[in-house]
Amino acid sequence: MSMNRRSLLKLMGTGSAAMGALTMSGCTGSPSANSDFAWNDQANAIRARIVPPSFPSRSAVITEYGAKAGSGENVSDAIHAAIDAIAKQGGGRVVVPKGEFYTGPVHLKSNINLHIEEGATLHFIPEPELYKPYVFTRWEGTELMGYSPLIYAYEQTNVAITGKGTLEGGGSPTQWWPWKGKWKEADWGDHPVENQKFTRDVLRQMAEDQVPVAQRVFDENYLRPPFIQPYKCKNVLIEGVTIKNSPFWLVNPVLCENVTVTGVHCDSHGPNSDGCDPESCKDVLIENCVFDTGDDCIAIKSGRNADGRRVGAPCENILINACQMKAGHGGVVIGSEISGGVKNLYAQHCEMSSPDLDRGIRIKTNSIRGGHLQNLNYRHLRIGKVKDAIVINFYYEEGDVGQFMPALEAISIENLHVVEAKRAFMMRGYPHTPITGVSLKNITIEKAEKDSVIENVAEVTQENIVINGKAVVI
Repeated sequence: MSMNRRSLLKLMGTGSAAMGALTMSGCTGSPSANSDFAWNDQANAIRARIVPPSFPSRSAVITEYGAKAGSGENVSDAIHAAIDAIAKQGGGRVVVPKGEFYTGPVHLKSNINLHIEEGATLHFIPEPELYKPYVFTRWEGTELMGYSPLIYAYEQTNVAITGKGTLEGGGSPTQWWPWKGKWKEADWGDHPVENQKFTRDVLRQMAEDQVPVAQRVFDENYLRPPFIQPYKCKNVLIEGVTIKNSPFWLVNPVLCENVTVTGVHCDSHGPNSDGCDPESCKDVLIENCVFDTGDDCIAIKSGRNADGRRVGAPCENILINACQMKAGHGGVVIGSEISGGVKNLYAQHCEMSSPDLDRGIRIKTNSIRGGHLQNLNYRHLRIGKVKDAIVINFYYEEGDVGQFMPALEAISIENLHVVEAKRAFMMRGYPHTPITGVSLKNITIEKAEKDSVIENVAEVTQENIVINGKAVVI
């Protein structure tokens, strides 16, 4: 995202001296300025491979197939008729025109670009029965037959969601979100329903018991669907849209190849409102996006526990560039559903700042998740206000009760500037498996209120770390 000096000062809430320290060359946020993703040969090769899909010039407007604006209308049939018609002709755009339209789930086909025009809002009706029959999906890293994602594609090639319009997920304190159960200080009022725990715990045990996915079906299902989930797709583009009030994770490509997420604005403050969570994907670009979310802004994942190891697909070759993180549990996060591993991540030129941003860079795992995390690179990141700047935590959730030790290799963080943090570092390894393979270079934390937490850390290379104006060794 491109920001001028005044805008960034307002975002950061800092003076001009701090702003001067934060300014970095080359971070214009424009696609043309950053399109080569200049870093090293590997990053440049990944960038060269990621090419957004193109589509024939033909198009169909959903109103031509009977869609009518208004909350009393359900335009699902019109959308799918338009998709079918354009797909039979070889592909093109299916257009949602200016206006307020209401629908159930949308299933994309190969060579279809769902285009949301500026001034258009596509509302997804928050009635769970509309999101049946169940489809093959993943929920927090475990496969099942579950509610259809709001926008879904399975084993398709060349699919896109584009435009300057809005996708409204319908999540609220009365719809979808109460299924989370107890959450922060949320008061669900008169809508306390059975929460996700009753489905989630059974599903996770099924995965541990290697129950076939086709048999992981629930009559009483309280697992909220993600908003956008292309599954086992190739050549995916999500561009320009604003995504609001998701039932669950917002953008969640799973087992996809060649994925571009660019210019997307994620605005959702419900439970588990992760912004963009690529899972077990290969060749992913996340660029020029804004994340203002109720959970992690970007979280890289690869499956949970036994199910992640069964599928055995890492998330690899991920580029993150020129994004803005506001509220959220973490800015750029690895985990926690990380059992398939992650490799070759490059994150640069991102801006993070909010009193509600919990962590800047975060790696979360444990000895049940495991996961081999290798060649993760972060540089030229600037943070205004955050609680914990850098977190590497092997004690996430269950802690050390499993047999699958996390493994970190070639983790590099350099040229990070933070104006204000409650803590600079929170790094907790195991006594038997300490944190290793981390390089920290040119890191400045102008103000840290509390001492860092450093436990069981070894083989960490350090150069030029300054906290509260003093050079330190962690």
